[in-house]
Amino acid sequence: MDQYIVFGNPIKQSKSPTIHTEFAKQTQQDISYQARLSELDEFEQNVKDFAQQGGKGCNVTVPFKERAFKMADKVSDRAKLAQAANTLTLLPDGTIEADTTDGAGLINDLIENDVPLKGKRILLIGAGGAARGVIQLLLEHLPESLTITNRTVSKAETLVERFAGLGNLNALAFDSLEQGYDLVINSTSASLSNELPPISETVFKPGGYAYDMVYSDKPTVFVEWALQNKVKLALDGLGMLVGQAAESFYVWRGVRPNLLPVVKLLRA
Repeated sequence: MDQYIVFGNPIKQSKSPTIHTEFAKQTQQDISYQARLSELDEFEQNVKDFAQQGGKGCNVTVPFKERAFKMADKVSDRAKLAQAANTLTLLPDGTIEADTTDGAGLINDLIENDVPLKGKRILLIGAGGAARGVIQLLLEHLPESLTITNRTVSKAETLVERFAGLGNLNALAFDSLEQGYDLVINSTSASLSNELPPISETVFKPGGYAYDMVYSDKPTVFVEWALQNKVKLALDGLGMLVGQAAESFYVWRGVRPNLLPVVKLLRA
């Protein structure tokens, strides 16, 4: 039985073992998948130990995506552009391949929920690994503009430089944001601590959309905040999680599972 794992900190909220177990049942793949807390100073060693124990692959969640990218021997084009990875393939010769499937997971969930992207003004909160993993695919759907905002604005400006030429991309400080974005995406992990990003509620457009990349058994504080400000639809990141997991599963196993039954199972 092939062994897979997800590393993160925190990790207790992870639904990845359930998701991949369901994928394995669907596709008749003989795998085992577990979640493990990694201490902040032990991530790289944890991955190496898992590989030495015969592990075939790792998913990586906050706050280790940039470090996962840096420790890889070979990286995909999309991971190279993002400078972050959430999927590691551990090869028998000891080498590590890195990929990012976050963008595919997010776009799939937005499309499944009829969230319009083309010609829309999108605000992306955060400039970490989660944000970097989705910028390219968001721009491929031809929004009018994509604004990145971050507590340290220079980090947002760095992403604008990195993805320059792919679309209308700009960086703004929290206190310089415009009003009424069509779609507001929170890529930070603030909701895991029941906190909100320090921005004005005027970023939400009545009748617009909001998306929180983290998820919870109940609506996240960001989702509740967006709904209080009259958006049409606010989603947490469960659909994105299942979508990126399916893409990781395909990277590892070469087969694509059916997402919708798994999303319905987790919602239930």
